[in-house]
Amino acid sequence: MESGKRGSLALLPLFLSFLFYFDFSKKKTPVCGMWCRVGVLPSSDCSLLPHNHYWIASKRIVTPNGTISGAVEIKQGRIISIVAEENWHVNSWFTAVVNYGESVVMPGFIDVHAHLDDPGRSEWEGFPSGTKAAAAGGVTTLVDMPLNSAPSTVSKEALKLKVQAAEGRVYVDVGFWGGLVPENAENASSLERLLNAGVLGLKSFMVPSGINDFPMTTASHIKEALPTLARYKRPLLIHAEVQLDLDGKLELENGVDNARSYSTYLKTRPASMEEAAINQLITLSKETRAGGSAEGAHLHIVHLSDARTSLNLIKEAKQRGDSITVETCPHYLAFAAEDIPDGDTRFKCAPPIRDAANKEKLWDALLDGDIDMLSSDHSPSVPEMKLLDEGDFLKAWGGISSLQFILPATWTYGRKYGISFEQLASWWSEKPAKLAGLTTKGAIAVGNQADIVVWEPDMEFDLDNDYPVHIKHPSISAYMGSRLSGKVLATFVRGNLVYKEGNHASHACALPILHR
Repeated sequence: MESGKRGSLALLPLFLSFLFYFDFSKKKTPVCGMWCRVGVLPSSDCSLLPHNHYWIASKRIVTPNGTISGAVEIKQGRIISIVAEENWHVNSWFTAVVNYGESVVMPGFIDVHAHLDDPGRSEWEGFPSGTKAAAAGGVTTLVDMPLNSAPSTVSKEALKLKVQAAEGRVYVDVGFWGGLVPENAENASSLERLLNAGVLGLKSFMVPSGINDFPMTTASHIKEALPTLARYKRPLLIHAEVQLDLDGKLELENGVDNARSYSTYLKTRPASMEEAAINQLITLSKETRAGGSAEGAHLHIVHLSDARTSLNLIKEAKQRGDSITVETCPHYLAFAAEDIPDGDTRFKCAPPIRDAANKEKLWDALLDGDIDMLSSDHSPSVPEMKLLDEGDFLKAWGGISSLQFILPATWTYGRKYGISFEQLASWWSEKPAKLAGLTTKGAIAVGNQADIVVWEPDMEFDLDNDYPVHIKHPSISAYMGSRLSGKVLATFVRGNLVYKEGNHASHACALPILHR
């Protein structure tokens, strides 16, 4: 009898290991199905996973050294080891394992260009809905733009209000750009106070922004600010369009009916507006070279849509050694002006979506490395401002609402160009992290924060009324009605499982990020 008991006890660890270990070879195992440590209950409302020490296993883990089959060890929010499959021997009695089979495990997306409109215009979006949408789309860090909130983030005091609005209300980490406007551009001490308060860099408009407390800056204002930015070694992001005297005024042949044509709006913002602005910036970017008066400053051109002369100017500046980078957005890579229906103001944005030939050139530039990274430019509003019933492109508010869809949209439209998981990680994680100075984000690497997205590249879904969409106003998104591939299964932020197959953690425990 005693011998039988001892034999049973000896087999107990093996039996429990069998129960709680996720088979590494399975195609796909549901996350949080069983756990390897007995008696552990969820200890935090911040995560859908009840452990602070666990492994994520997959046949496809995207690392800086390529895609491997293996496992990532996470402890207290950090990545502490990465092991190839053949070298991985975990003691499942002591450590939880989540096996994602063939699903892709890669660094969480970092979106450096999003408008969450909080505080002051949270009816447009807001931190809770915007960051829930981000988590559902595999985005683990956002950098919020300084305008469309009220007040705009152009002072130390306004930044404080924004941070307070974010605390306890964000499901993914959120950093903040400050605004460069004439008032602080001409006042170095004001600009220093804003930078000292913790913004990750500055953003300016070279055309009217549409927001009263965020006036446009000229090349002179930017020149004034560059030495301060050089001292702080933080980037200036620029909406690069300038107003031009167009040949004559647009004539609406049939009154407002013609304003329903996208081509009418396109004529109001020709590519020459981008070209003229970038020409001015290239003159200034010369000073960012080694030995220049603004060495240490960096210019970053946001949402480039002109893939012709404007792009060539940027390429030439890079070749000369100027400190300059450029991004574009999925909507410029997904849509073409010729295909936009009359009156469908969901597609209105600035700079505008251009023709199909231009779209192909944007893809070429992205694949060749001439465009450095991608961002969403998620720019929502209340539906009434889009004038969906009138369909007036000239009067409707501009902006593409897209935050939850950027991973599947990039993947869906990029597959025909043969894009790789490594390229996605570069465009959406590694390079955005570098731009924003997020040194412990952007890669699945030992020591980094455990910001991870798990997704299924071949899983297709329809963005219809039955699909769970978390942005506040799905009706204004140009992506609704699309069929996309690349479904997000899980999103981890600092090791917390904040999103899993349609569900969010019960508490918003991600953090505001300030430069220190």
